[in-house]
Amino acid sequence: MAEVTASLVKALREKTGAGMMDCKTALTESQGDMERAVDWLRKKGLSRASQKADRVAAEGLIGVAVQGKTGAIVEVNSETDFVARNDRFQDMVRTVAGLALEAGGDLKKLLAITYPGKAMTVEAYVKELVATIGENMGVRRTARVSSGDGVVAEYIHNKAADGLGKVGVLVALESKGKAAELAALGRQLAMHIAAASPAAVSADELDPALIERERAVYTEQAKASGKPPEIAAKMVEGRLRKEFYQQVVLLQQTFLGPGGDGKATVEQVLKAAEKEAGAPVKVTRFVRYALGEGIDKKDTDFAAEVAAAAAKR
Repeated sequence: MAEVTASLVKALREKTGAGMMDCKTALTESQGDMERAVDWLRKKGLSRASQKADRVAAEGLIGVAVQGKTGAIVEVNSETDFVARNDRFQDMVRTVAGLALEAGGDLKKLLAITYPGKAMTVEAYVKELVATIGENMGVRRTARVSSGDGVVAEYIHNKAADGLGKVGVLVALESKGKAAELAALGRQLAMHIAAASPAAVSADELDPALIERERAVYTEQAKASGKPPEIAAKMVEGRLRKEFYQQVVLLQQTFLGPGGDGKATVEQVLKAAEKEAGAPVKVTRFVRYALGEGIDKKDTDFAAEVAAAAAKR
């Protein structure tokens, strides 16, 4: 019987994307034989999936798909980045992103769609992968963006494979201008959005609660300056326009995309691009997903986990 070492456990985990303890058990049951351990993991039943459900799944991939003038984006989470590099997981995310084009941004509808080539829903297929791969995973969210007369552009940052990465952006442009110019402009804007992370296209679309939170901060700072109330109120509104909006409103942000001079705003870049496109251009909507945002993650030391698991054998 081959010794079940930490390096052997790690090798099996990298090969299959399965959980560390499952890999250790598989190798123990298979007397250290790697191929038999792989088969042991593949033969595990769905009953094992429920044991993974309480584990934090904050890794995974963002997937995007664009078809004509419609684009869809999904976030599919896993427990570790090992699984995110697993071919089977990547194929699933890519397929789910394509199916999301039909779901219209409705997560429940997406999960209920029949998975291609399987007599089961997307939700059921993901559960099957949980049992097979050995880690908790799930489709967390989805959105769809469409354009009537313009284009939908996409951009993936920290790309893992075609249409897959750590940050995904879709942006819709409405225009009757030249398609090639619009597509190039859309991609530049998507790259900007990935970097600058705006909260809304225009100030009118900002969440009122977000504005009030910033106004409260500026108000306290203005009071501390000792200025008269009427002057303080003007200071607050001025800072909202000149500081806050320029940070979070897409059209007012300094353009960070290719060709930017560090001074022009996105709105100014759009105006300049209209000459090349031959028609007015308007950003109607964008969606930016960053992997794991809003999920409480646990800091883990994989090397220490493997060493501890090996010590228990």
